Amino acid sequence: MALSDLNPVERNEEGIAAVLGILKQRLGERFQTGQAIRSQHAHTTTYIPTQAPDGVAFPETTAEVQEIVRACAAHRVPVIAFGVGSSLEGHTNAPGGGISVDTSRMNRILAVNPQDLDCTVEPGVTREDLNRHLRDTGLFFPIDPGANASLGGMAATRASGTNAVRYGTMRENVLSLTAVMADGETVTTGKRAKKSSAGYDLTRLLVGSEGTLGIITSLTLRLQGIPQAISGGVCPFPSVEAACNAVIATIQMGIPVARIELVNALQM
Repeated sequence: MALSDLNPVERNEEGIAAVLGILKQRLGERFQTGQAIRSQHAHTTTYIPTQAPDGVAFPETTAEVQEIVRACAAHRVPVIAFGVGSSLEGHTNAPGGGISVDTSRMNRILAVNPQDLDCTVEPGVTREDLNRHLRDTGLFFPIDPGANASLGGMAATRASGTNAVRYGTMRENVLSLTAVMADGETVTTGKRAKKSSAGYDLTRLLVGSEGTLGIITSLTLRLQGIPQAISGGVCPFPSVEAACNAVIATIQMGIPVARIELVNALQM
């Protein structure tokens, strides 16, 4: 089936108009409807054409995210969460219009607990920002998806990277989070305790939900110690199978390898 054969998502023009007025009055200059900024917040490199939202909101607190979501819910208008726009897969496209909630101004590092190897941040903090802040503590956040993504976006998409060999993905490194749900209510998925048997594991439900269940407004992350020394090497193999067998043997022997990448002659 061709993309043009798909039924378009129905737009709620009356509801969208009402929400645009509400948010403009509430947020002032932190609510934008210009074509350029709307297109920027729907950029995609997929085959899907760019479909821009009707407005872009820049909240600074969880309470403001709640207000935005409640207004949209009351008028049945779509909400699209936006971090820094590093996604390439069309996560921020708006086929039915609606409001893009840009969390880049929610960029505070709320707490760092070196003794407990964790920290709490707002969703707009980027991976590089956090690691710069942690530099003097001897700790770092190990998930490295390549782009300087926001940590809220990394949690929402369950990002990983080459460090996943040793440190896992965002699934293993988000300890708890707070999110605004579709009705505007907040949910906090856990406390500081490392282990809890108190009900469902809502953290892992929301990590990787890609904004379909709620908008993350804060998250507590697991930190790691910076290695005392780092070294790298390149090993040639006669075949992909031989390379894979070497990787399996390395991991089975318990060698603490952080990154393993397979490259061909063109990439060297």
